[in-house]
Parts: sequence; structure tokens; C-alpha cells
Amino acid sequence: MVMSRPVRIAKAPRSRHKYEILGLTLVAVGVLALVSLFNLADSNSGTGRVGTWLATLLVKLGGQGKYLLPLAIGWLGVQMIRLRSNPFRLTSTYVLVVTCCLAILTFLHLQLPFDQYWSRGWEGQGGGILGAVIAYLFTKAFGLLGTYIVLGTFCLAAVVSATDLSLVAMVQRLLHLVGCSYQKAREHLANFLFVVVDEEEEVDKNKEVQPVMEEREPIIIDHGEVVTGPSIQAVSSKDKTGQKPARKDLPTPKSPPRAANQLVEVEPPAMGIFVLPPLSLLDNSLRVKNTRLNKDITDNIRILEETLDSFGVRAKVTQVNRGPTITRYEMQPAPGIKVSKIVSLADDIALSLAAPDVRIEAPIPGKAAVGIEVPNKEITLVNFREVLESQEWQESSSKLTVALGKDIAGNAVVADLTKMPHLLIAGATGSGKSVCMNTLIASLLFRATPDEVKFLMFDPKMVELTTYNGIPHLITPVVTNPKKAAVALRWVVTEMEKRYEKFATSGTKDMVRYNQLKLKENQPHLCLPYIVVLIDELADLMMIAPADVEDAVIRLAQMARAAGIHLVLATQRPSVDVITGLIKANIPSRIAFAVSSQIDSRTILDMNGAERLLGRGDMLFMPVGAPKPIRVQGAYISDREVEQIVNFLRKQGRPQYVEGITNVDPSSSAEQMQEDELLPEAVRLFIEAGQASISLLQRRFRIGYTRAARLIDMMEERGIIGRYEGSKPREVLMTIEQYENTFGKF
Repeated sequence: MVMSRPVRIAKAPRSRHKYEILGLTLVAVGVLALVSLFNLADSNSGTGRVGTWLATLLVKLGGQGKYLLPLAIGWLGVQMIRLRSNPFRLTSTYVLVVTCCLAILTFLHLQLPFDQYWSRGWEGQGGGILGAVIAYLFTKAFGLLGTYIVLGTFCLAAVVSATDLSLVAMVQRLLHLVGCSYQKAREHLANFLFVVVDEEEEVDKNKEVQPVMEEREPIIIDHGEVVTGPSIQAVSSKDKTGQKPARKDLPTPKSPPRAANQLVEVEPPAMGIFVLPPLSLLDNSLRVKNTRLNKDITDNIRILEETLDSFGVRAKVTQVNRGPTITRYEMQPAPGIKVSKIVSLADDIALSLAAPDVRIEAPIPGKAAVGIEVPNKEITLVNFREVLESQEWQESSSKLTVALGKDIAGNAVVADLTKMPHLLIAGATGSGKSVCMNTLIASLLFRATPDEVKFLMFDPKMVELTTYNGIPHLITPVVTNPKKAAVALRWVVTEMEKRYEKFATSGTKDMVRYNQLKLKENQPHLCLPYIVVLIDELADLMMIAPADVEDAVIRLAQMARAAGIHLVLATQRPSVDVITGLIKANIPSRIAFAVSSQIDSRTILDMNGAERLLGRGDMLFMPVGAPKPIRVQGAYISDREVEQIVNFLRKQGRPQYVEGITNVDPSSSAEQMQEDELLPEAVRLFIEAGQASISLLQRRFRIGYTRAARLIDMMEERGIIGRYEGSKPREVLMTIEQYENTFGKF
């Protein structure tokens, strides 16, 4: 039987017990001395002769600072009990205590005349004997003023050593507190001096509201206080542009016709006189004021300047533009400050402002300033009707003018598809991409008749664009089958080629000149309409038929502008396999909504920035030729408004569909193979080389990957070459004689 050993209780080392006993002794001595000092004049104090002797000694040594010595002795005893170690080692804390005690005794003794240092000290006055000795030695060596300076320096050094405080930090914090107090006083004064401008007296929407204080105060421009309301209650007196809102019973004012757009006069008998949708179908907007606007902006200005200054960046806010979604603070850095340093502080600025995210535009195009875009606490939706009533929209005469929204300065942002000439839209789910597509379509429906603009819509998701089925502008019902979409895109390519043949026959260069010629010849029925191709989800089409879709999109993007055909592509998956390099190269106009990463942002815009957008219509619009994208809050159109527009158009007539656009021809693939003029030469090349590969075709004929892959597929389908075998070249299955016997001579 194994017996367990008895458990021994660990004993503390004797040295620790020794320090505890010594510490208790020091505490007792300190308490005894302190009690004796309080009862020094009482003969029956209860401390006896030892207490009286101890109190007399402390009075002799410390003088008026006699209470410091027993307190210091008791504190050392407590530290010895707590730490169970020798507290008399030369540590910074103990040096601080001893230095401060001796300095106080010396300061007390310096108040006495120099020739009475010893006599008064022996009598227990001033700092006692200890104070007399130090005061005498230091006064002899440094003089009275020098003694104060030296003792003060010793005390500061002891404090810094014991507490790890920085004198520079202490001074900076003191100055910061003084500056904050001064700034708060200025803010309280500014709240009483702000000029209040009544809404009805605003003549221009860029009117500057600024405080009447100093010339250096930033200019505050507010454009964001708009909320949507029902169309029945639209009672605002004037628009920001100074123009009255359009009446609800009037349609959108038509633009003055140009020679290039004489198709306005076309009135087909089948349709009769077509009436454009009135603005009464859209919700109106009500204007409200934010009473805390100036206070919030003033606070943010102060926080921005203080945050940058704490990082060594001196900058001043010169102007503030408040938009519907964000407020941009324009900061002018001091000379010698690098712009990149401000950009690197974006996260620190967001932390100081308690903002979800901050986007920095450095520099602002056309200005010597850096823009810091901070999200508003209350996001205001931009009403679609408000953009249609803007001066920018009404002054545009193009039939393909689309309303996007409002920029940071509060100006309406409109674009012309004829100048883009194609548009790529990308963003994550729920960022506002579908609403943007609806505003683009609605913009065209408010401006153009079915004889002026035709739509070809692709909606693989079957829920976004199918609402527009039945409007007279459609060439064919909304295409929802991805397999039929590739066929429909080939029809668009064929239509483009037919139009170019007409241009060549008539001696014109584009659709505008062709229509002008037909109008001069009194043949308005031969005028060609614009065709706008809208693809709501490009990724779904690329998954089903990537080669056919990409080829059709690239060819249309390269050549369709002069033929009056324009593409609007949208996707929620901005990856390189969907937005390929060739598609990006031929579609320079792009809109980026909020995305999840910088990689997606660079895929769309070739730069970062879209990952910092807020969603809900917040976009970056990159028009063709622009050096940097424009931040825009997209216009909002509700499903009810879209339904009202569609119902209004359906009542005016049925669409005249073009037959056969989505019909799949079984022999179309063979006919397409015969149309490629390089096929015979590619077959001869492979037969002579004894092997087949895409790279060989690309090198020999200097063609792209897509066309080379199509030639490979053609030859595999005809049985000329073998199947794909990984990295190995394909096997050639025919000789020249066999090919000529089967398909004819080369």
C-alpha cells in the first residue's frame, strides 16, 4: 500500500517576515510621533517621556514642517509591509518623497533672514535644523533666487522621474485647455452673430450663408435640406434655382428642336399624337430647415482643425458645402504640408468626428484645397422630380439626356448618352443600382417619343425591368432568358451593320445626318430612332454565353455610337471576369455605387474610393474625359411612380415589336462559322503544324483570344481537331485531302 506524503504548508521566507516586522515598527513610530506632536504642550499626553523626546526631536529637525517627517516615516512603513521588501532602495518614488520633504523644509527656512538661519533653526522655526543646513549651503552657493530655481528644478525632475510625465506634454495640454476655452467662447458668440437667411429670399441656390465675425471664417453652403412628400401637397413657393416648380397638369416642357433632332416632328398614323408623361405623375418635394445646421458644422470645423493640428498638419477650413448625403469641408493646408499626409489620416479624422467613414479628395479639381467628405447625420433623399425641374435638365436639348441626381454643391447632375456614348454601372447589392436604372429609363421616357427612342431591355433576374413590358418604346418584350439574350445582342449588331450600309448608300456619316437628309427629302417615315440597350445584370449573361455576349458588347461599344445605338450595362459583381479589359476600354463612362473592397473599386473606376461610399444612391460618376469622378447622390424614384409612368404610356398605344429578335436559329452556328474568313487558313495552319492551340492562332494571325477560341470551337464541332486535353495541344484529325473532300477546296 502506497502511503501519501503529508502535505507541508509552505512557509514564507524569514526575510519577508523581517520586512513586515520592520514596517510595523516604522508605522508605530510614525503614529507615536504624530500623536506626540499634537499633544506636545500637554504633560499628560499619554505618550510618556519617549513621546515627548521624539516630538521635541522632530520640532528641532523639521521646524514648521515637523508633521512631514512622521507622515513620511509611516508611509515608508506601509510600503515595506505591502511590498515585503526593502523600501530604502534608490527608486524614483522614494526619491520623490524625500526630495519634496526636504524642498518644503528648505522653502520654509528661506523665508527667514540669512543671518538668523542657525539660531531660528535650532529653536524649531522655519524648516528646523534640516531646513537651515540646506538653505545655508544652497544660499551660499547659488544665492536666494538661484536656490529657488535649483530646488524647483529638483522637484520637477523628481516628479517626472516618479510619474513618467512629459513636461512638453503637460505644457501642450495646458495650452490645449486654454485654446478650447477660447474656442468655446467664440462659438457661443458665433451662435448669436450668424446671419439667418429666409428661404423665400434665396435668389440663387449657391447663396453663401456665413457668420458675421471675421473674414477667415469658412463659407457654409447648404443644399441638403429637402425631404420627399406627396405630390398633392406640393406647396413650395420657389425652387432653389429661383424658378417656379412645374405645374402638375402640364407635361415636361419640350426642348427647342435642333436640326440634328428633327425626328420630333414625326407623327406615325398608328400611334397618333403621342403625349409625353406629365410631371404630376411624380412626387413633389417639401423644403424644411435644420436649426442645428450651423452649430454642427461649426463643431466639425473645430474638430477637423484640432485633429489635423495634433498630427502636425496645419490647415484651415475655407468653405463648407452641405449636400444631401455628405458635407464636404474644403481645407487649405499650410505651405510645406504634403497632401498625402492628410490622405493618410482619413481613419483618424473619422474617429474624431465619430463618422462611419470619411472620403478625402486631394486635391479638389480646379481648387487649391483638399476636400474632406463627411456623412451627414440625416441623409436626405433627392427627389427625381426636383432634378427634372432643374435648369440643367430643361436647358439640355438632347433626346438622350438622363437625370442622375445632385452633386455635393447641390447642382443637378444630368448626362447625355450621345456623348458618353455608353455607360457602365456597378455596385454591391442594395447600393442603389436598380433605382439608378429606373431613373435613367424614366428620364428618357419623359423626353422622347417611341419614334425617337427604342428600348431593348435584358433582365435575367426577371424582377427589375419587367415592369416596363407593354410600353410603346420597346422593340421586343423584356428579355429574361440569358440564352436568348445572346441572340438578341447579335440582332443589335446586325441592325448596326444595316444602318451603316444605309449611311454608305446615302453618303452620310451618322444617324443624325441621315435623319436630316430624309427630312429634307420629305421622307420622315424613313428616319431612324435611337436604340438604347439596357442590361440589368451583365454577370448572368457572361456566365451563360461569355464569348458571344462579350463579342457583341465590344463590337457595339466600338462602332454603335454613330449608328445611334447606346449601351447601358449594370452588374452587381464588378470582377474582371465580368467587366473585362476590352469592355472597360470601350466604355469610358462609368458609375460606381458602394462596393465591398478597394479591388472592386479599381475594377470599375481604376482607382479607390467606391469602397467608402454610403449606399442608398451614393455614387461616383466618371464621365468620359473627366480626370476624377464626381460624387453624386442619385435621384430616387419609387416603384409607385414607375408604375404610374408605365400605365400612362400603355394607354397611348401598344408596342410595335420586331419579329424574330430572340428566335434561336439552329443553323446559326454553322452560318457563323462560314462567316469567319480566317477559318480555312487556320485549318491549313493546324494541318501543316500537326497540332492545334489557341496561342498558335494568336501569334500567327495576330488576333485576340476570343476569336481564336471561337475558331477552335468551330473546328472541333466539324471534327477537324480533337477535344481539349488540358495543357496539351489538340490533336489534328484530318489531312488536307480529307478536309477538301469533306468541305471543299481551300
